[in-house]
Amino acid sequence: MNKDVNQITNAQAGKEGKVVVNVKSGKDINISVHHITRVEGHGNIVVNIKNGIIEKCQWQVPEAPRFFEAMVRGRRYDDIQTIVSRICGICSISHSLVATKAVEDALGLAVSEQTDLVRHLMHYSEQLQSHVLHVGYLVAPDLFGEKSVVSLVPKATQAVLKIVKAHRVANQMSALLAGRITHPITLTPGGMTRVPTEQELRDLKKTLEDVVPDLVDICKVVLSVAGNLPNFERPTEYVSLRQTNPPTYTFYHGTITSTDLNGQPDMPVNKWENVANEYMVAQSTAKWAKWHRNSYFAGALARFNNNGHLLSPLGKKVAEMFGLKKGCSNPYMNSVAQLAETAHVVEASLELIDKLLTRGTRFEPVQVRLRAGRGYAAIEAPRGILFHAYEFDKKGECTWGNCCIPTNQNHANIQADFEKLVPQFMHEGEDALRQKMEMLVRAYDPCISCSTHYLHVEFTR
Repeated sequence: MNKDVNQITNAQAGKEGKVVVNVKSGKDINISVHHITRVEGHGNIVVNIKNGIIEKCQWQVPEAPRFFEAMVRGRRYDDIQTIVSRICGICSISHSLVATKAVEDALGLAVSEQTDLVRHLMHYSEQLQSHVLHVGYLVAPDLFGEKSVVSLVPKATQAVLKIVKAHRVANQMSALLAGRITHPITLTPGGMTRVPTEQELRDLKKTLEDVVPDLVDICKVVLSVAGNLPNFERPTEYVSLRQTNPPTYTFYHGTITSTDLNGQPDMPVNKWENVANEYMVAQSTAKWAKWHRNSYFAGALARFNNNGHLLSPLGKKVAEMFGLKKGCSNPYMNSVAQLAETAHVVEASLELIDKLLTRGTRFEPVQVRLRAGRGYAAIEAPRGILFHAYEFDKKGECTWGNCCIPTNQNHANIQADFEKLVPQFMHEGEDALRQKMEMLVRAYDPCISCSTHYLHVEFTR
């Protein structure tokens, strides 16, 4: 921070979370972004600076709370993924997969190698689908100085067409593996209700091979305007899954790791509530989270900082194109990490398809023996590590549930970024500062409405 800036802590500023910064400037700035655009859900940016003193700097979440943990109570074990997939229309596959894994953990169900491979492919389809949507439709307009992808078309027509094509390919992949583009219907505890045929896999392989050059071209177009990404860094904790057996750039299996573990062992998935440590703040209807520090980062940049050396060859090439290296602490580079992951998931999908074609695919009947138990699971949704947990009675009916969404884990980190960003860039003026703050929120690729979960609510008169 500039030596002319004298920042005091949130504790000193009072319970309202004010961040007061004295700057040698007499400028007044008032920013009130009500429901920031090009993100999912409703979030507000509020900054008030008077006579060079930052009186208010907040990331606010006014979204109405949602009660999915209550909706699952009393429902059968095989209803859970169908219900919680509705938490999100963008990452419904991730919620379905992690819920199914948690149910299987509770009931002691093991899945076959074929089921695991098909589920991996399904998960990759959503990573591709979501990352292309985010970078292509939501982030690229900022880099080109446009308000939306519609006004971007005349400036980068061919790039937009390739973005649309890549997004369509991901949708087709999801439809094949999940039964439809959103809200999967092929998942069931213990297995799959349908698996792709060998011909369908061959067709998918050809489609993915054909889209690789388009993804490379998309990366080159983004690279041409990457200089418009703000030069901003704030070291923080990065939390993600890590898989060591075998070493894998994982989205699906593994333990919970952090850049702050400093040689300590990873946290097992069934202890995820000790990682998230959720709590409430007055400015948000979504819970916040913290682990070793007051906030942490979940998402593509966290996965890259923990596992980047395990990216596929093309994924590593994309990272190198942008100068993305381990230890990066620029949150705006999360979008670049998503581009590297996009390349990775396509190459990883091609490898999985070859494995399935080598072994052949066939329908596998599922048998479930009910028992009472509690189960935990974690996977990497496009926006970061996603946690679910459920408990069942001996009849297979759900008695308790808990979901922790990547975006609610990122809210505190967005606030902390704001607190450093505002004094660093306020000298540029109100419009430039507002733009950087909006870009920062979009860089996290937030799913705001998905993050507003309450477990216990008390109504008082």
